Amino acid sequence: MNITRLELNYFRNYLSQKVEFCPGVNVFSGDNAQGKTNLLEAVYFSSLGKSMRTPRDKELIAWNHARGRIKAEVNKRIGTKTVEIVLDDSANKRVAINGMPITRIGELMGVITTVLFSPDEIAIIKDTPQKRRRFIDIALCQLSKSYFYCLSDYNKILAQRNKLLKKNAPLSAIEAWDLQLIKKCALIVRNRREFVRRLEKFAIGNHSFLSDGKETISLFYEGSEGESVDEIEKNFADKLLENREIDYRHGYTHAGAQTDDLAVMLDGMDVRKFGSQGQQRCAALSLKLAEMDLYREEQGEYPVLLLDDVFSELDKTRSKRLAKAISGYQTIITCTHLSEEIEESLGQYKEFSVSGGIVTEKQK
Repeated sequence: MNITRLELNYFRNYLSQKVEFCPGVNVFSGDNAQGKTNLLEAVYFSSLGKSMRTPRDKELIAWNHARGRIKAEVNKRIGTKTVEIVLDDSANKRVAINGMPITRIGELMGVITTVLFSPDEIAIIKDTPQKRRRFIDIALCQLSKSYFYCLSDYNKILAQRNKLLKKNAPLSAIEAWDLQLIKKCALIVRNRREFVRRLEKFAIGNHSFLSDGKETISLFYEGSEGESVDEIEKNFADKLLENREIDYRHGYTHAGAQTDDLAVMLDGMDVRKFGSQGQQRCAALSLKLAEMDLYREEQGEYPVLLLDDVFSELDKTRSKRLAKAISGYQTIITCTHLSEEIEESLGQYKEFSVSGGIVTEKQK
């Protein structure tokens, strides 16, 4: 999968910009606060229909303008597709695929698949379980529209159950939602657990490469018990019954897919708690590269890798190894500049300069 063209109108600090990408490595360099990450954000938004930086779409529209626009063209195994998103400060965003408007954002999942890694992505390892669940869920939503809708339904049912708990509603009202919650939870947990198993296979190889064989990574899905859907349903139903009193007392549901976690171990050490910042960053990067490989195995093509100012956060050895690792698929990189070592490791690449919301291709 390759993004061939991106058009931006009144998006962040871009008033009118067109960029044509090469199928390999694309480097966007320039000073800070010139719009490099904004461009990456536009690509990410065309993939998931949301920003990685803000939950408020209206913040993406250029200052003093009523509307913004993103249009991305992508080449896939099945042909060329376009995604166009119009942002409006007085209405919901409008999304069209190949010129046809969609009514549910889930239809956007998988049209343009991306994997993002930025300095903030270390949160996958060092921060709360919510960050790790989000990592899993974003990956699975891009792989499966049905997972996206199942997760959306689960969150709505869970919110309704919690609302009833806060109101101290009769038990019959709570139980009316429990059966739906149990079924959705079992599907989510089964898919997450299988995803972690598949991801681990690729994470092991990528982490060995990045760490020069000095560390072995392993992954485990923690929380909800059971392997099959039936087992997970039964265990979750028992847990809801066990927690009924405490759920009522605190006004929210204490068990379920919303409480699970991803354990990340390095040679048996829990890197979430005991790893150095360098180990945590390397583990997070290994998960992202593993995600690239998993997509390739399941979809027959790589997604687009987005690297936002990553090389400045890695030591020279890991920077060079990362540069070598990304040579096999389309990558969009932002940085202030590239060192000679990284340039040599990247090989062939297309470079652009970014200044004041204007992108210019550099001639070599």
